[in-house]
Amino acid sequence: MTADLLITGATGFIGSRVAAAARGRADVRVRSLSRRTPCGPQDAGTVSADLARPGSLYGTCAGADVLIHCASRVSGAPDAVAAVNDMGTKALVEEAVRAGVHRIVYVSTAAVHGRGPFRGVRPGEAPIAPVSAAGRTRAAAERHVLDAGGLVLRPHLVHGAGDRWVVPGLVGLLRELSATITGCTALQSMIDVDTLGRAVVAAALSPHHGPGAHYVGHPDPVPASELLTAVCGQVERPGDGSSVDMATARARAAGSPRALHHLGILTVDHWFADDAFWTDLDCSPGGNFTTTFPRSAPWYRAHLTAPA
Repeated sequence: MTADLLITGATGFIGSRVAAAARGRADVRVRSLSRRTPCGPQDAGTVSADLARPGSLYGTCAGADVLIHCASRVSGAPDAVAAVNDMGTKALVEEAVRAGVHRIVYVSTAAVHGRGPFRGVRPGEAPIAPVSAAGRTRAAAERHVLDAGGLVLRPHLVHGAGDRWVVPGLVGLLRELSATITGCTALQSMIDVDTLGRAVVAAALSPHHGPGAHYVGHPDPVPASELLTAVCGQVERPGDGSSVDMATARARAAGSPRALHHLGILTVDHWFADDAFWTDLDCSPGGNFTTTFPRSAPWYRAHLTAPA
């Protein structure tokens, strides 16, 4: 039996991989929701609507069996972020329920829990305590989905071609320090974006994954020292290859909120354990970070050396 999937955010970093994974399956038909008005054959299967304009969502879910909601706004004025993530998701979920959509899946973020530390935390063990407008409004979006009996998926750090935050932020930190950093002991939950795309589609179609929230990361957490070694060895080695200790790194990064945030990746555990997510799922977590990162290293090198 063929399922009709409607995907929001299908041109984004994660959503594009979800759409590609869905289109690679013979048992689904795929439509995407976009703010852009369809204008040619390349836009076949595109539904025009804007999450920031709830009225435009009317009728968009008609005929869909599954809604996979990947769209979110992570920057901008708080009101604009809330309009998309909170109120936009609320309107979209209401439209999905009205249209009789059987399953709603929302790709959220483990950032709804705040800054940590989290070590081996399982679903239901950490409070929802976001610290940013994006985190607060995505937590609100989660509630709309969960209240409708939907499935919430929470990746933490997502890496791969198209990532403009995790690895580029670490490279920016190391450039600012002109050195790498010693004494990094944190553990991070990570997943490569292509595996995440396949996992989202598999979970959306899985008879074994009912309502609730799951963490979606590779089962093996990544030590910060391993992450730094990969970035310095395969993307960019800062300065003359020297290193500084953590106290010196904090002092040098004191004036840069972005640098301090990425310093936190190296110093604060964010390990979310959810092996049960992969049980009975028609998708493997694939290789660990050491195996998957080299595939995207050339993209990172090109992206980080491209003219601004």
